[in-house]
Amino acid sequence: MDRIKENLDILFIGFNPSLVSGEVGHHYASKSNRFWKILFQAGITDRLYKPDEDDILLSRGIGFTNIVSRPTKSADEITSDEYRIGRQILRNKITTYRPKIAFFVGKGVYLKYEQISKTHWGRQNKQIVEGVIDFVAPSSSELVRMKMDDVVSIYKEVLSIKK
Repeated sequence: MDRIKENLDILFIGFNPSLVSGEVGHHYASKSNRFWKILFQAGITDRLYKPDEDDILLSRGIGFTNIVSRPTKSADEITSDEYRIGRQILRNKITTYRPKIAFFVGKGVYLKYEQISKTHWGRQNKQIVEGVIDFVAPSSSELVRMKMDDVVSIYKEVLSIKK
C-alpha cells in the first residue's frame, strides 16, 4: 500500500492503515478522516484530493507509508512486536528513499518511532536519518480534540521548510 519513491519532498507517515484504507488500498480513506481536507486547507496540495488519487500525489513529490502495515480498527491494536519490526522497516524506507521531510501524522506515531515519551509539534531538533527533516503534526483523525484551524496551522509550517 506504500506510495513511495526516491527524493520525495514529503513522506507522510501514519500509524497503520485503517480497515477502510486496507480494504480499498488507499491512504486516509475513511470518510471521517480529515487528512485530505487538512492538506488542501494548509496549502500542501493545490486542490482537495480524494484517497484514490494518492498515486497522483506521488508524481508531485508527496508519498505515504506507515510505521505498521497491518490494517486495524484503531492503533491500540498494534502490538509491541509490530512496532519493533515496523520501526526498523520504516527507518530502512527513509534511509533508502531519502525524502526531504519525514512527516509524522500524529505525535504518537513519532513517539513510537523514536521511542521517546514526549516531543513538540513541527520540525524536530534531531534527525533520525541524517539529511531527512523530521516533522510532527497532529493526527488527522476526527478523534483529535484540537480545533481544525489549529491543526491546519501546524501542517502549514511544513511549507516554510519545503521551499
